[in-house]
Amino acid sequence: MMDDISIRPWLETDSAVELTELLHRAYARLAAMNLRFWATHQSAEVTEQRIASGECFVAVADGAICGTILFRNASRTSGSPWYDRPDVASFGQFAVEPGLQSHGLGRRLVAHVEARAAASGARELALDTAEPATHLIEWYTRLGYRFIEHAQWQHTNYRSIVLSKTLGSRPAE
Repeated sequence: MMDDISIRPWLETDSAVELTELLHRAYARLAAMNLRFWATHQSAEVTEQRIASGECFVAVADGAICGTILFRNASRTSGSPWYDRPDVASFGQFAVEPGLQSHGLGRRLVAHVEARAAASGARELALDTAEPATHLIEWYTRLGYRFIEHAQWQHTNYRSIVLSKTLGSRPAE
């Protein structure tokens, strides 16, 4: 089943509305935990703005977007002491269709941006997530990410943790 899913860059012909709906579905569990991630409620316009802030990749099956991840190279990564380092790239706006979760697509998307980050010259690839989302922290830890620091973002209702992985270490897949 996962072999039929391709990962490619976002195209201008792709639908920000479709991607936003996917984000809302994928983040519904986090919304139910009362965690106000951007992706739980953002509009299609915000999705477009976030896409423009980096390189968006989508997973596609049968012509439909079923996963996404947004890569930001080191020059576009900022906002915390770790993110401000010149050798740290990051990813976010990461989602997999709920019915496809736990089948390896998320690992494939992360591996894709790890390779992209290494190609960009970054030494580290970082992300942030809600401290109460322990299931996500555990998943990223299994992929080789480690705790770096806490962060408090203006538009969230939780304390975040920044996780990072040294590129060239154990791959996500």
